[in-house]
Amino acid sequence: MSNKELCLPVLKVEQPIGTFYIASVKAKDLVEISFSDVRRLAEDQRDLEKYLGIQRPVSPKRIKDIKKYIQGNDATFPTSVILAVDERCAEYEAINDYMGTLTLRAFDPTADSEESGIPFDKIAKVIDGQHRIAAFMDDDRNWSFDYGENEFDINVSLFIGADVSEQANIFATVNLAQTKVNKSLVYDLTELANTSSPYKTCHNVAVALDDEPSSPLYKRIKRLGTATPGRKKEPLTQASFVESLVKFISPDPVQDRNDLLANRKLKTANELELKKFPFRNMFISDKEVDIAEIIYNYFSAIEMKWPESWKAVDRVGNLLPRSNAFKAFMIYLREDLYPELAREDYGRIPTVKEFAQQLKHIELKDEDFTIRNFAPGSGGQSTFLKMLRGEITLKDMLQED
Repeated sequence: MSNKELCLPVLKVEQPIGTFYIASVKAKDLVEISFSDVRRLAEDQRDLEKYLGIQRPVSPKRIKDIKKYIQGNDATFPTSVILAVDERCAEYEAINDYMGTLTLRAFDPTADSEESGIPFDKIAKVIDGQHRIAAFMDDDRNWSFDYGENEFDINVSLFIGADVSEQANIFATVNLAQTKVNKSLVYDLTELANTSSPYKTCHNVAVALDDEPSSPLYKRIKRLGTATPGRKKEPLTQASFVESLVKFISPDPVQDRNDLLANRKLKTANELELKKFPFRNMFISDKEVDIAEIIYNYFSAIEMKWPESWKAVDRVGNLLPRSNAFKAFMIYLREDLYPELAREDYGRIPTVKEFAQQLKHIELKDEDFTIRNFAPGSGGQSTFLKMLRGEITLKDMLQED
């Protein structure tokens, strides 16, 4: 992984959708951090367009026209290029309520982590502005622009931690306001927003559990990876929630969405498939509420077992409320706990009491959730998962120290 960093002075913007940041970025830097997503525009669909089930091919003519335009003395791009950045690649340091510094860097997981790394040239996914970025590249999609003594800065809007559902919403909204984009495509996108998909179901479950006052996850989920206005602390990102839950539902969420968009009925999962994707048939049967209830009951049992740590979202080193612990809990639920409790009835909703019984073997107490026992990041997640599965004990960890 690259050790490079890109530090940007930014303005913090609060809007109903959440928080995002505005920055001025050198065109060359923008090409570098978004290069991997842009370079395959002519060869393949971007992740966002795969999710939406549409094709919006790059226009070589448009790129050629922009290349010619940016050579002029009066060239300008007054509107923002819009980028989505994984929260693991971004660190924001506030200067005051309105501005700060956003540092972008590669994400390098630990060796025992299940997470994939994110190299420096894949930090930014382009939601809008791909043609403008491509105009600064040569035919091999490498940086190619001779601006002489003048540098070309590009204003960007950066959404941190936006999952693919949010990216689709931003894409559709932005393009509805731009007359140069074919409006037929935009209206198709607003129609697509009503189409069922694994990602949409997971997004809906996250929103429901975040909005319900009795939920153990009430007001704990960051919608865009940054704090929601009016809330003090949200230890869990929506991206972590959605990416964890979708693994219960689908081996290929994009294909499922495309099939549903084409009015193709999804095939009911067999017993072997359900062992890998235990909520799949609930999704196919539109039992979104049942999925939400299972997650509700599971985390209610977790809250009951460790009430003090669950509540202490501000405590330094407390892994329990955070995304890494959530991911471990979800892996444990998907691979170990739910298949056992379902008793081959994949659709059954275990009670809070049943989940609590299954957690009794875990010897951890509230005071054990410390940095010493669980290192920050994916290393702590891996250790915690092993403890959930009974593969190691707290005593084993202390002896290693």
